Amino acid sequence: MSSTLSPIRGTAAPITTEGSSRQHGRGFWVIALAFLTAMAFSTVPAPLYPLYMARDGFSTFMVTVVFAAYAVGVVISLLLAGHVSDWVGRKKILIPALALELVAAALFLSDPSLPMLLVARLVTGLGIGMITATATAYLHELHTAHRPGASRQRFEVVSTAANIGGLGFGPLIAGLLAQYVDAPLRTPYLVFAVLLLASIVAVALTPETVEERLVKPVYRPQRISADHGDRAGYLAAAAAGFASFAVFGLFTSVAPGFVSGALHLPSRTLAGAIVFAVFGGAAVAQTLTNRLPAPVKVRLGLLAQAVGVPTLLVGMHTAHLTAFLVGGVVAGIGAGVLFKAAVGTVAAMAAPAKRGEALAGLFLISYLGLSLPAVGIGIATRAVSTVTAMTWFTGLLLVMLSGVAVLFRRSTGTRRTRARRTA
Repeated sequence: MSSTLSPIRGTAAPITTEGSSRQHGRGFWVIALAFLTAMAFSTVPAPLYPLYMARDGFSTFMVTVVFAAYAVGVVISLLLAGHVSDWVGRKKILIPALALELVAAALFLSDPSLPMLLVARLVTGLGIGMITATATAYLHELHTAHRPGASRQRFEVVSTAANIGGLGFGPLIAGLLAQYVDAPLRTPYLVFAVLLLASIVAVALTPETVEERLVKPVYRPQRISADHGDRAGYLAAAAAGFASFAVFGLFTSVAPGFVSGALHLPSRTLAGAIVFAVFGGAAVAQTLTNRLPAPVKVRLGLLAQAVGVPTLLVGMHTAHLTAFLVGGVVAGIGAGVLFKAAVGTVAAMAAPAKRGEALAGLFLISYLGLSLPAVGIGIATRAVSTVTAMTWFTGLLLVMLSGVAVLFRRSTGTRRTRARRTA
């Protein structure tokens, strides 16, 4: 694919002839499917944790340690490589990242012992940390090349649906396979190994959108910087990402074990379906709220989480599956809408040459939200019950949501003041 350098810091501005436009259009959907596949693979173990717990005597704390290994991998990868695609091109980062996911699948298949679980989850996280920001920036550029001058709505819907929807499909597929197919701790990983291999081939055939720089910047790890055009807006988006992923982390680590243990419902399909319902609700809400202004999305997301998580807590206190599920879905809707608003805000404010870096910073902070509260709950369960730990989590989350609301209000006020001064 031929491309020319954009005047903005040497980023690529692909020539959009009719033929290349069609290629970018097909590439957009290829990257979306590869993104969805990788994110789905990252949550495959969620409904399988009760099986590991029953086989090896895992505690809830040990499940969160395994989960933390994944989060550590994501954070390390985001710090070291999440922004490098801005310099070398999207494909040169995305293909090795998908290959890491394939390696993780091979590790899961080779040995299901605890040490190998920890290594496999760490490798999974390393790949996902490279994929999230890179694939999101790649989708933005393919969308722009395919539909120059068009609204960003398709990009926002597809990118967040691939990300959040993928996180939901993984447990659903794994739960169904574990319930109805032999070798429940092997078959899900084998299926996803095939899908990941197909994704690598498809991505290799997709047009590149960034021309590799002849003179590359001096390498440095990703820095968490709010200097992307609107400091207050970036801080608000990052806080929203942290709060949203805190809810998602709960359902990919602790919730399946609670359903199997406290609610005495050992069905792997049910465990996977509950996680899917939370993430599926998030993805659907992102689509339905596509045309809403960003401030409305933020308010809706905050309100839904503030209602959903306490409802889920009631379901845990009363051991009532319906209340637990309804609360989880409502909280997932809120988290999905809030996170979509955060991604759209950051993608819009960042300069093209730093879009990957800005998104990597957002995902870095979001994945800290995915891991830290879940690990905190796991540590707390060594001294108190899971329900008590969740009560503490709910209180902290409500305080966090109040802080996000204040940050967004401050960001909006700053933008209005700038607009008045400009006028």
